Amino acid sequence: MLTPDERERYDRQILIEEIGLEGQEKLKRSRVAIAGVGGLGSPAAYYLTAAGIGRIRLIDRDRVSLSNLNRQILHWEEDIGKKKVDSAITKLRNLNRMVEVEPIDEEITEGNIHQLMDGVEAIVDAMDNLPTRFILNRCAIEKRIPFFHGAVRSFEGRAMTILPGKSACLRCLYRGPIPEEKFPVIGVAPAIIGSILATEVVKYLLGIGQLLTNRLLMYDGLEAIFTEFTVHRNPECDHCGGIIL
Repeated sequence: MLTPDERERYDRQILIEEIGLEGQEKLKRSRVAIAGVGGLGSPAAYYLTAAGIGRIRLIDRDRVSLSNLNRQILHWEEDIGKKKVDSAITKLRNLNRMVEVEPIDEEITEGNIHQLMDGVEAIVDAMDNLPTRFILNRCAIEKRIPFFHGAVRSFEGRAMTILPGKSACLRCLYRGPIPEEKFPVIGVAPAIIGSILATEVVKYLLGIGQLLTNRLLMYDGLEAIFTEFTVHRNPECDHCGGIIL
């Protein structure tokens, strides 16, 4: 049940026909993991906290550096040198103390991934490297947890939602090797893609709207256009190929 303060805080959301009191209570009961609290994770965490997700697990092992501050909005100059999860939790608790935020200062590995994702209903991929994304993707498939992928570069970004056993997965999308590199990015790109990820999570938790399953949404900030591509599930995918639809 929502408290009187929660009813007032989420008043504008409750007015949305697809949400209402019942939907807001669903969000309050929900548990979401966000892998990475950087450029993508910052806006995703911020808006999921503002929306009233009941429990948010933040996972990141890095510390705040000056070069993060053009895009990682949960971290400020005073946070340089701090653990990112500690910096982020301070801002999120100040934003909404009704949400339980759980910080985990660990590197995501094959050895700990299943433990890190225990008990969550959705995983947000806010990482910046493909090997870790693949670890998350495989875990999501094995545990049948919906997986929300986002990526950015320069003024561009992309987003896709993965429902294990029902849609194409991240490995179906990225089939060839992708070199690791220090990539350019302006802060507005992850702001847009991170907000899309948060929107997809809310839609999934409430069972409303049309998700970005089997669809890759591409954003080009320089041209100010969105483009959509169909992603086909690869029956021979080494991540999801053995999953029965």
